[in-house]
Amino acid sequence: MRVIELNKSVTESNDRDADQLRAEMKKNGTLMINLMSAPGSGKTTLLSRVITDMKAELRIGVMEADIASDVDALRIESLGARAIQAHTDGMCHMDAGMTERALRAMGDQDLDLVFLENVGNLICPAEFDTGSGRNIMILSIPEGDDKPLKYPLMFEKSDALLLTKTDTVSYFDFDFEACEKRVKALNPDIRIFPVSAKTGDGMEVFENWLREEVRNWKA
Repeated sequence: MRVIELNKSVTESNDRDADQLRAEMKKNGTLMINLMSAPGSGKTTLLSRVITDMKAELRIGVMEADIASDVDALRIESLGARAIQAHTDGMCHMDAGMTERALRAMGDQDLDLVFLENVGNLICPAEFDTGSGRNIMILSIPEGDDKPLKYPLMFEKSDALLLTKTDTVSYFDFDFEACEKRVKALNPDIRIFPVSAKTGDGMEVFENWLREEVRNWKA
């Protein structure tokens, strides 16, 4: 498992870099998904479940973006997916230039699906286009159903929302209907998937959506 140290992108034209990277990934038939959430929402646990369920049919890679540590990348690599740890030098997000360098270091040319596990917070990652083909946000049940009111941009930017840790719902006052109403007011086209990576509930529906997205990207 490799670790790459990343600093701020050398170019200021992030949107242009993101469009170029996205076009290249489309040409290569590799779908990159930018996975965003707060710390502790279950990103790595969810990815571990997806890799375990789908690695026999798809070639999967994961870029773990963190300020420090390599614990998540080691966990992902142990499951049989290609992984690289990207240290962001204190920055709270990944941008297109940083993402491209991590992709090159990992070697993405022969992969079907690449996840960028972005730095954990609900603000900065939504502000920078990484060049991904799809954006997915995770909101865990313990975080509460009011987060769309507090952090609207991330919900607006996402193609899908995963409501994770549904196995804990009996312990928390989470209103699914209110959450969906708030999210849909910000982004009417977003897909919402309640899931539990621990029990597997809802994972088949989400993974079928992933399969369809990969097929469409390659078409």
